[in-house]
Amino acid sequence: MGFIIGTIIALGCIMGGFAGMGGHMAVIWQPMEFIIIGGSALGTFIVANPMMTIKDTGRAIIEGVKGAGPIERDYLDVLGVLYSLMRELRGKGRNEVEEHVDNPEESSIFKSFPRVLLDKELTHFICDYCRLIIIGNARTHEIEALMDEEIQTVTRDKLKPYHGLLNVSDSLPALGIVAAVLGVIHAMGALDQSPELLGHLIGAALVGTFAGIFLSYGVVGPLASKIKVLRERRCRLYIIVKQTLLAFMNGAMPQIALEHGRKTISAHDRPSIDTVENETVSGGSQSAQAA
Repeated sequence: MGFIIGTIIALGCIMGGFAGMGGHMAVIWQPMEFIIIGGSALGTFIVANPMMTIKDTGRAIIEGVKGAGPIERDYLDVLGVLYSLMRELRGKGRNEVEEHVDNPEESSIFKSFPRVLLDKELTHFICDYCRLIIIGNARTHEIEALMDEEIQTVTRDKLKPYHGLLNVSDSLPALGIVAAVLGVIHAMGALDQSPELLGHLIGAALVGTFAGIFLSYGVVGPLASKIKVLRERRCRLYIIVKQTLLAFMNGAMPQIALEHGRKTISAHDRPSIDTVENETVSGGSQSAQAA
């Protein structure tokens, strides 16, 4: 919602200022200029990126427009899953715990926290490292190095839409110039026409430059930055899992290990320790109701 409001404010001020200077709004409406810029930007984006990134960029744009980043409920659910799994690891046999990590879709623990279960990549991340803990032969520093490497890979993949849109944003001013040059070429073919018509054609050509710059710095660039912020917040969930499980492997009690994970959450989004305690003791019942 913030993206939509900000774009309306920016576009309203630009158009309002133009109209206030005595400009004619009809001159701005040049569909062919927009088709040239938008089509060439889309085409170069498709050329530069694999289909998986293109599809993920579509999802990222929807996330950016909606502002759909992790909320407190997401953090609490991740901590709740980890707490339940750590209790199982401490108090039950290997076979009983393996049932949860081998088939999380049928696990009573994961079913209690549906927000985590919906994130397949995060669910697999949790299950993979719980499985390594069950095996019991890996050293903590080896697990930490492996987690760091995987988190870097996940972050890199999550930010591919950001880099793709950033490249589009950088190219839009130049594509706007291309559209303007084509418009000027068209105007040069009408030099024998009246000055009014020639002026209209030149004005239409310059709209291409305006559109390219505005789309770059006023729409695509800010949207890419918004996507980066939201995706980095989503990757923070992996850091929570990492710090919690490492603390547990080093001998911390489940509730203490949760505090290691809670402290990695941004202060603005971090739930209080009392809230975490209440949620983990409740066993995810509030989460299931909220979902």
